[in-house]
Amino acid sequence: MKKIMKMPKIKFKKFNPKIKEECAVFGISNTEDAATLTALGLHALQHRGQEGCGIVSFDGTKYHSEKRFGLVGDNFNDEKIFKNLPGKYSIGHNRYSTTGGTALRNVQPFFADTNSGGIGVAHNGNLTNAITLRNKMVKDGSIFYTTSDTETIVKLIAKSKRSKTIDKVIDALFQIQGGYALVMMTQNTLIGVRDPYGIRPLVIGKLKNSYVFTSETCALDIIGAKFIREVDNGEIVYVENDELKSIKPFPPKKIRPCVFEYIYFSRPDSILNGKTAYEYRKNFGAQLAREEELDGDLVVPVPDSGNAAALGYAEEKGMKFDLGLIRNHYVGRTFIEPSQQIRSLGVKLKLNPNVSVIKNKKIILVDDSLVRGTTSFKIVKMLYDSGAKEVHVRIASPEIKFPDFYGVDTPTKKELLAANKSIEEICKFISAKSLKFLSLNGLYVAMGFEKRNDAYPQLTDHHFTGDYPVKVIDELGGDKVTQLSLLSTASNN
Repeated sequence: MKKIMKMPKIKFKKFNPKIKEECAVFGISNTEDAATLTALGLHALQHRGQEGCGIVSFDGTKYHSEKRFGLVGDNFNDEKIFKNLPGKYSIGHNRYSTTGGTALRNVQPFFADTNSGGIGVAHNGNLTNAITLRNKMVKDGSIFYTTSDTETIVKLIAKSKRSKTIDKVIDALFQIQGGYALVMMTQNTLIGVRDPYGIRPLVIGKLKNSYVFTSETCALDIIGAKFIREVDNGEIVYVENDELKSIKPFPPKKIRPCVFEYIYFSRPDSILNGKTAYEYRKNFGAQLAREEELDGDLVVPVPDSGNAAALGYAEEKGMKFDLGLIRNHYVGRTFIEPSQQIRSLGVKLKLNPNVSVIKNKKIILVDDSLVRGTTSFKIVKMLYDSGAKEVHVRIASPEIKFPDFYGVDTPTKKELLAANKSIEEICKFISAKSLKFLSLNGLYVAMGFEKRNDAYPQLTDHHFTGDYPVKVIDELGGDKVTQLSLLSTASNN
């Protein structure tokens, strides 16, 4: 009797109470030590992904690739590895997986040969029609090696009948949907792409005669590159013969960047639309303070995500700001919790109360967002256990009621606390004395808008409103996009 092969069991990721970062991309053209500069850029972007990192370089004849699990500094820290990455062109990627498993083959950048030469691709974001496209290509005979939606992009480029690489890229882009920023490399050409709504970020920098395409300006700072501008929504930029060129193949749309770049994802010193993320976050806190009459003894941030907002809140109120919680910066994001006893320690692995500061105080606790509420509950309890008289929780963003489909790892709608409970119920759940969120219009005012344009929002703010700018083709069950790990041939081993 013929033995039936059992399909590998798929492991689903366990969601963190906080919204998780996306990924980071970096690419540099025509410079000595291209791979080393790429590693430095990825190091500056480490906050956007910690699961894996990779670099692909081109030496004029051959492509070279190195991929690793873990942090950039733990892997790209030796001359020997950079000797394996020769060439004047290089692209790199930091991974936080929103689709696909944690196998090394899912670590980017990806590479493929086409009839017009090789191409390397690094991708930040998610495609909302990746499964649909993938299933169609599988029926047509394509074979997929990874469980990442980025491979779908690579396959579409490779399958294009166009002769020029840039035309192949355009051909592929017209078939994909979602929020994405791409950095690609061919023989002596660096290409950057931002999705038609500009949901995912991409910026341009210059280092002498070299150009850099990357997720945030902080990656330019670390290598001494000058910030030129943001890539426009729906724009393809590419560098040939040290000349920057631009194509805008899509029908024009108004830009709608992801609001969480301003609230949480971008490094505080990165520039977004003319201001640092730190400035925006202080403004969110100040606006939150203007929206209420509450007074207290002390404003305490949840470090590090709530620092800027708490400072803005305190300054607006004229209240004392202090560090009532001390963060342990040496607890890794992939900390192994081997026993129930260790798991029960919970948030104390990362935060510890500063008892002398908080004892007998009426505390206003400020954070940037509230997702599932489990961390907030533990922090509030910790403050009360340490002698706080009252704990009032203030969140410097509106209630998160809807999941993301554009490259941000959020819980499903049924796991989002604000999607299922009123503010009063959430307050009771986290055991706070009171709870208030920044209003939606307040968020827009703090960013310099008069208010939210309901007819055409200035931001991608579906987390709060359910207003998704790009249709979710692969959505199942009306809740969350099924991860590509559902594909029958996938394996995380």
